[in-house]
Amino acid sequence: MRRSHRPLLGILIFVWFLALLLAGGLIGASSLGVFAVPTLALPTPHATGPAPGPLPPTWTPGAPPEAIDEAPPTPAGSASGPHFEPTFTPAEPFPPNPTFIFTPVPFSDGPIVIGTSVGGRPIEVYRFGTGPVHRMIVAGIHGGYEWNTTALADELITHIQANPDIIPHTVTLYILRTLNPDGLVRALGVAGRVNNHGVDLNRNFPVNWADDWNRTLCWNYTPTSSGTGPGSEPETQALIDFVTTQTRVTALISYHSAALGIFPGGDPPHEPSVKLAEALAAVSTYPYPPLDIGCVYTGTLPDWAAAEGIASVDLELHTHVFTDFEENLEILEAFLEWRR
Repeated sequence: MRRSHRPLLGILIFVWFLALLLAGGLIGASSLGVFAVPTLALPTPHATGPAPGPLPPTWTPGAPPEAIDEAPPTPAGSASGPHFEPTFTPAEPFPPNPTFIFTPVPFSDGPIVIGTSVGGRPIEVYRFGTGPVHRMIVAGIHGGYEWNTTALADELITHIQANPDIIPHTVTLYILRTLNPDGLVRALGVAGRVNNHGVDLNRNFPVNWADDWNRTLCWNYTPTSSGTGPGSEPETQALIDFVTTQTRVTALISYHSAALGIFPGGDPPHEPSVKLAEALAAVSTYPYPPLDIGCVYTGTLPDWAAAEGIASVDLELHTHVFTDFEENLEILEAFLEWRR
């Protein structure tokens, strides 16, 4: 008699159906978060493990732990579980030796304001060259009365700017175009000789200064004074400071007009100043010794400069009108080349 297989088939169908139900339940539980996918979290020290050490020095509390790297988990069955090893950022290397960039001094500069006049006008200097031997030309000490000396200074400035090779590499030349800008603005004539205090600046320097002088044989077209004391005027003070503390000039020409010749500084005459006067007279038609009209000169720029050890001269142009430019180019070259 054949045995029927229907009861066994029914059991197999029931088991298959039960497995389907179980698989569906697992999938649903996973989607509802009942079974979460494991994620790697920062370790929590085990109660039985060592006490936690200090945080790595580059780890800022509250910020991501940038100073550590994740290490692979230990093999299964390890008592410590996943762990992290601190990674210290090496110290920055010592900076290299500083590099200094040399910026060469420009050949020329100006106008450089070295002070102001009584009226607040700038006293301006132009510089040419970079050599260690410092020379200076001063013009316009008598303002508008000797305006052609300022005109000559302007011509020399323009010429040197166009012909820089005229300045030897050993020389630095300074040109002060007008020491008395107030007088230059006031009048081109006798009324422009003094500064705004009525002071003749070429009698205000603090060597051989005098409160007054015999005016019979000296310039006496308008009232003048030598100042309230030696070096009392701001124009005088500005030039003295520039020559003695800022540049240490070793030779100086003070331009005037007109006609008397070349006067060396010093009383008695300063020997280097006499040599400079002779060298300039040798390349020009300006007379040396100068014409002596009997005037006694007190408180002059060349006398003060000579007392400071500076070879210095007053050089008078031929007239009050012309600059004698070509002749003074010869003077300039001799002045730049001159040595004591």
